[in-house]
Amino acid sequence: MSNTIKGTVKVILDEETFASGFNKREFVITDDADKYPQDIKFECVKDKVALVNALTVGDKVEVTFDLRGNEYNGKYYVNVAAWKVDKLAGSQIPNTAADEVLDEEPPF
Repeated sequence: MSNTIKGTVKVILDEETFASGFNKREFVITDDADKYPQDIKFECVKDKVALVNALTVGDKVEVTFDLRGNEYNGKYYVNVAAWKVDKLAGSQIPNTAADEVLDEEPPF
């Protein structure tokens, strides 16, 4: 099940790459929809790291995410995995698979 939330980018953390080749990058947005603003940390993994590369602190965004949970050695963990990030100005942050830019002018 997907969820969405709107907020302002507060922190962008450095990309982490592990010995296995797995990489991730995390960022924090401030959701000010409630009386008490909440800082929420998201993670992007593998090819979705490119979504974070297009962000700057202060951007207003809408993040689409999934909640992921797992158990390790009797402890339980929850990750907030972002898989789509839209800037609220209306332009979607480019996906790595669709980064092509055409140099041609429209024919009108």
